[in-house]
Amino acid sequence: MTNKKIRDYGINIGNFTTGSNNSITDVKGVKVGHTTLDDGVIKTGVTAILPHEGNIFKDKLIAACHVINGFGKSTGLIQIEELGTIETPIILTNTLSVGIAHETLVRYILAQNDDIGSTTGTVNPVICECNDGVINDIRGLHVKQEHIYEAIEKCNIEFAEGNIGAGTGMVCYGLKGGIGSSSRIVELENTQYTIGVLVLSNFGSLEDFVLNGDHIGPKLVEKTKEIDTTEDKGSIIIILATDIPLSSRQLKRIIKRVYPGISRTGSYTGNGSGEVVIGFSTANIIKHYEENDVIDIRVINENKINKIFKATVEATEEAILNSLICSTSSIDRDGKQVYSLKDLI
Repeated sequence: MTNKKIRDYGINIGNFTTGSNNSITDVKGVKVGHTTLDDGVIKTGVTAILPHEGNIFKDKLIAACHVINGFGKSTGLIQIEELGTIETPIILTNTLSVGIAHETLVRYILAQNDDIGSTTGTVNPVICECNDGVINDIRGLHVKQEHIYEAIEKCNIEFAEGNIGAGTGMVCYGLKGGIGSSSRIVELENTQYTIGVLVLSNFGSLEDFVLNGDHIGPKLVEKTKEIDTTEDKGSIIIILATDIPLSSRQLKRIIKRVYPGISRTGSYTGNGSGEVVIGFSTANIIKHYEENDVIDIRVINENKINKIFKATVEATEEAILNSLICSTSSIDRDGKQVYSLKDLI
């Protein structure tokens, strides 16, 4: 279940302490599950993130989203932007499977809530995607309803990283990309809080790749005889979870800081790249059937937010590197080797 992460190779990113699993599930209540489809031609899958263990529609969490570059087909972002809450699990998959993921997540939530669309409003399913068509037969539309359900059912604190689930067919910096995660501990008023990041990495040009400050991309180009090294293209989806009490506005400020973390690995964000960030905090529950006219929520003193910004940058950089180092080499649709970072360093 567990992978050797970048720290297992003696490469430590930043100065903050990591959580016990160095993953997004170090935030209590958050769980992750995968369904992987890999038969040599079909190389795709689904990754599900559960924001908490209860009924997420009835007990919503404060959330925010941020689009760095909008070459993407995600769903659910405009309601998060408007209302500042999240009310479903988050599903990650390939670009052409967003539709089936959306319908299945609706069915999943409807089965739990017989009031939706009847005595109350509808639901806002959150689906994010990257294009795995370099490796996967994406035109085959191989992801089915049962694969979405399976990923949700498999959600747990421990989960594998690399080319698994939605990451099965992804390519990052010309190397094998996919799912990666990391976490950081931040202390506020003598209380320890957690920031967890999960990425679906599918972006970047190999010649630009930077490993913990070392611009090793050109050396890897020579090793792999990589041809397509001149264009930064693809996408990255970043999910940030925390137990720090935050408003949606504060959370949006924090998730914007994933961008320096991305850049530290070498990306400049190309024209055809889609970078989408979703963040949520488990600290405040927003009840769907709230009866009070005025509710109290806890938020941090904004003068203390800098350490959260810095921890977010570190966790993002490390999550991307973990997505690379945890992956295994694969073959693309043209029969070309897509190397794992761990086979090259």
